[in-house]
Amino acid sequence: MVNLKGILRSLNKKQVRLFSTIYKDASELPIHEYAVSKKTYNRIFVWGHTKSGALGIPYIRTTESYDLMKDFHRPKRMGFGEKNEVTQVACGFGFSLFSTKNKYPDKLLYGTGLNTDSQIGYHDVRQGKPLEILFYPKPIELPFKNTTKCEIKKIAAGRAHSLILTHEGLYLLGNNAYGQCGRPIIQDEDYSRSNYIHYIENLDGKEIIDIECGQDHSLALTEDGCVYSCGWGADGQTGLGHYEIISTFTKIKGDISTERIVKLNSRCDFVMALNDKGEVFGWGNTEYGQVILENNSQQLNTPTYLKMLKPLGKIIDIAAGGSFCMVLNDDHRVFSWGFGLLGFGPNILQCNEPTEIPEVLFGKNDFQPDNIVEKIYCGVGHSLALTSKGDLYSWGRNRNGCLGLGDEHDQYFPLKVCLGGIVKNVSCGIDHTIAVSKPFL
Repeated sequence: MVNLKGILRSLNKKQVRLFSTIYKDASELPIHEYAVSKKTYNRIFVWGHTKSGALGIPYIRTTESYDLMKDFHRPKRMGFGEKNEVTQVACGFGFSLFSTKNKYPDKLLYGTGLNTDSQIGYHDVRQGKPLEILFYPKPIELPFKNTTKCEIKKIAAGRAHSLILTHEGLYLLGNNAYGQCGRPIIQDEDYSRSNYIHYIENLDGKEIIDIECGQDHSLALTEDGCVYSCGWGADGQTGLGHYEIISTFTKIKGDISTERIVKLNSRCDFVMALNDKGEVFGWGNTEYGQVILENNSQQLNTPTYLKMLKPLGKIIDIAAGGSFCMVLNDDHRVFSWGFGLLGFGPNILQCNEPTEIPEVLFGKNDFQPDNIVEKIYCGVGHSLALTSKGDLYSWGRNRNGCLGLGDEHDQYFPLKVCLGGIVKNVSCGIDHTIAVSKPFL
């Protein structure tokens, strides 16, 4: 309940007159839904589809009742981020993961959203009755061996499986029908009732330093720059030279066999890899022109150097969507190609050559000459770019408002997303987006 009299007593006469013209009664006052968090905490903004539970906000507050939410077309601050020191987020297909700083090992990882395959752990209200959907983040307890100093280094989410890289190694949970959790496939396994979390300490005796989830496959990067994969390989996305399912992490060769890879990216069934020299490699489903092959094949099962990117200079960031790709070069210019809403307007849906999206569309102008793109991201059908000013731009398919632009209309050019913070990182799902930001002050 808003104390209108208390507010008025704190104002001088001029402020009272101004205040009275704006708010005629207490019912018109804004309702502040957020708790006061610590200054060191990141602010978490969410938008897109709500009914899957992936946004972690189950209802809206009105004067009379709590109502189920409609999709968020604009970023909304998540209350969970006000109460917990969130460090990383990862968007899967209808679910989300959050890692936090906490002295308790069982409160380092949280999940919300669809849980049909225990991709965010086993949760129930009655024994033997697992919850298939969560509307608010709940802890996912990992079976740490040493609980004295626990740390989550990276989280990644696929269609129905999750990867968590920790100080002890890699933990994998959720659907393993295609071996994407790096363990043997069990026929007719009931994933909804599974409380099993697979653990991999290292790969070939080497420390795992990074992870990535495709739709139904998994990727791991070791300390020497080698890449390992497992899972669904029908489009060549495992990069192992075949199109079979594989249930154990296996080293990928091809053109990256002698390279030190520093970053991996895959949202669906195409994979991009970046080496320490700024060169890019790709493999997987190429039916949308991600890689143009001489034999017109639409599948590539071996990592291949993308020669078409050589004229762009050194590449510093990569992003692979459902049917398109993006790269960012060391001049901080963004290039995209493939099929979809690529950022070039409504008349260009197919582009086989990497083409630049004009810098001015990302806020670089005479008033902000130093405002440059620093990171790029892809969902299944939408794209985002983060600038040095902490501004976020989005474009593409606006499924359930996942662009955060105030509506559900598809967007053909990058537009700035308005949110109350300096964006530091972003994760994209199929129909929702989550941003980690710092407060302005």
